[in-house]
Order: sequence, then C-alpha cells, then structure tokens
Amino acid sequence: MFGYNVNTPTLDTEVIFTHRVIFHCDLNNFYASVEAVRNPALRGKAVAVCGRTEDRHGIVLAKSEKAKKYGVKTGDVIWQAKKKCSELIIVEPDFDEYVKYGKIVRRIYYNYTDLIEPFGLDECWLDVTASEKIFGSDYETAYKIKEQVKRETGLTVSVGVSFNKVFAKLGSDLKKPDAITVIREENFKDKIWGLPACNMLWVGRSTDKTLKKYGIRTIGDIAKTSPEILSSIFGKNGYTLWQCANGYECSEVSEFGSAPEIKSVGRGCTLVSDLESDEEVWRVLLTLSHSVSRHLRDDGFIASGVQISVKSNDLKCVQFQKKLCFATQNSREIADCAYSLYLERYDKNLPVRALTVRAIDLLAENSSQQLSMTFDINKHMRCEIIEKTALELNKKYGRQILFEASLLNDTKFPSDKTDEVLLPSGRRR
Repeated sequence: MFGYNVNTPTLDTEVIFTHRVIFHCDLNNFYASVEAVRNPALRGKAVAVCGRTEDRHGIVLAKSEKAKKYGVKTGDVIWQAKKKCSELIIVEPDFDEYVKYGKIVRRIYYNYTDLIEPFGLDECWLDVTASEKIFGSDYETAYKIKEQVKRETGLTVSVGVSFNKVFAKLGSDLKKPDAITVIREENFKDKIWGLPACNMLWVGRSTDKTLKKYGIRTIGDIAKTSPEILSSIFGKNGYTLWQCANGYECSEVSEFGSAPEIKSVGRGCTLVSDLESDEEVWRVLLTLSHSVSRHLRDDGFIASGVQISVKSNDLKCVQFQKKLCFATQNSREIADCAYSLYLERYDKNLPVRALTVRAIDLLAENSSQQLSMTFDINKHMRCEIIEKTALELNKKYGRQILFEASLLNDTKFPSDKTDEVLLPSGRRR
C-alpha cells in the first residue's frame, strides 16, 4: 500500500503524501570503528579490516576515515591498499564483536521506537512517526540518537531523515561521518533529482549502465521518464525505480525483532585454491547443497528452483538459475541441479575461485505439487529416505558420522570454514 491518495499516479498526478518520519541510521566505517574502540591506539590512524590472505580473502572489508582519504576502497586487494597508503594498519576481522556492537546499537534505537528494520549489521531503518511528541522534531530526535550512540559505544552514525525508506537511505549516504541529512516532501526534488542515478537504492552497476544507454543519468531523469518505458526495459523493477525516484515508495518498517520473510536460502564459499576439474566443482556444490538442505528442513521450506553463482579466478562473477520439475529440500537433487547448471552454462576455461548454491522460489514444505510426467517420484522418495536416515544418524552420533565417500577428498574449503556462512535471505519490502 502506497502513501498517496490516488490509485495510479502518473507524471501529471498531484500526490499528497501521508506524514511519516523515517530514519536510516548507518554506523560509520563500522568494522574499522569497532576495532578502534577496542584498541584506542588505532584511533585517527589509517586502518583497514581485511580478510586472511592464506584463505584468499586478502581484501579490504572496511577502512577508517583516514584510510578512505588516501583512496583505500572496500574490495581493494591488500597490496593495492598498501600502495595507496604505505602507513596502512591491517587488522583481521572479528565478526562476533561486530555482531555484539550491532545489537548494542539496536537496543539504543529501541529507546526511541519499536519499528526497527536492520539492513545488514551496521544499518537500520527506524520509523519514529509516533515518537515526535515524546522526543521532539525529526532533527532533534535524530541528533539525540546520534549522540547517545556515540556516548555509549564510541561509534559514530550518520542519519538520513525523510518520509520514506529509499530517501532516508539516500540521506544517510549523502553526508558522512557523524552527520544528519534531512530530505522532506517539499524539497526532495531540489535536493536529490540532480544526483547520479546510482546514488539511489536498487540502482546497482548493471542497472546504472543500462540507464545510461538510454540517456538516463540522474535520479530526476528516472523520475521524469515514463514508467511504461522503464518497465519495458527492466520489467516490474522499472516501475519500482520510477516510484522510488518520485517519492512514492511507502513500504513499512518492520517491527523490532520480527523475522524477515525468507525468499531464498543460500550457502557460499571462497576456496583456498582454484577448482581445476569438474569433479572438484561437484564436491563443493554437494557440500554446499547439504547445508542449504539442512536450513530448508529447519525452516520448513522446499525449493522450486536453484541458482548458482560462480566466481572465476579473475574475480568475475556469473549467476545461473533454473526451475526444478519438482520442488524439493533434498541435498542430492539440489546439487544435481546446481551441477547441471555449471556444466551447461559456465565457461570451463576459467578456473573457479568461489561458488554459491541458493535455493529459490520457496514454498511451504507441505505445499501440494503437480507431478511432471518426466519426474521419477520413486527415485525422489528413495533419496529422501536415505537423506533423512543420514540426518538422523548424524544428529544422534555427530554431524560427520555418515557422508558421501566422494567428500573424503579435499574440497578446498578454508581450514576453519569461517567463510562458509549463510547468505542473506530476502527481506520484506
């Protein structure tokens, strides 16, 4: 439901917005800032939090404000970052600490509203519409939050203040660090329509590149382009972009602690060395599929489709997906589909650096399904009996008590498998 009083807005429609006060709070240089709080000797210095080089994660995950001034960027390889800044201090990440600080900050937000929707560890949307009479104007409330976070944690936060989530997010990005930016209904066109299109949420590199082909370079250009034209280029996402640019986006901020709607379940890993053969790829896909399957069973879902992401050793990433003829949560069936995608679609001349398997188009596990004439239901049932038996034995006697013999060979996972983390599921928008 959108916050305006007309059913189908057009370029000529006068829109009356529903009054809302939405904040987007973004902790500045989060990982690096936490490290500086833990070790005051790092304050004011050029610091980069980087993955471990021995597991081929030697890239910058976060950087301090001083490192940023030298041109150090997230995603830089360590040697590139040090070339830009010879005095750069490298720190390994401690994700448990980052999660702890993220929770502390959200508890501070909870003093002001119970409508708090996380967007990663370091970002949250807050709906403080009902809090104005308690804490003052939108700017005053944002200032109180910003100062309380700084006082109690030592971290700084940039706050975007607006009437919807997209513009609030844009506001927090406009001025950093330790800043407040207000974008109101009456001035958003003057403030943001002249900004590059890529500044707006949902406009990634690929979308921005396509927009530029059509001469659409700014947020204002998106807003003034016919929604029918944008839809013809991007499908339903084109209309969403038009709504966002015009300020019509009005999705609700979720309640604090509410579970997001799960739209997919994925597992991914960067390997310690390149995968050179199909057999090696199969072993990794099967291992990842086992993990995806466990989470599907725990959450009560079956997957109607499978998606894989493959990153080659030149760091280029491609994605492929296809529908399953019968929705499943069985690891072998997920792995078979993932492997067939790899064999059919991936360029075998490029060694594989990283793989991800994702179960998509999820259904409740008790959903009824139409059988395909080509689907072997008896084979499926046999696979399920085998897998459930293995799961029961592993649960009773230990996770690795029973597994496929092919996985006895080296799968080239990192030694501690810390990178084999559950990928973010879809969010309710």
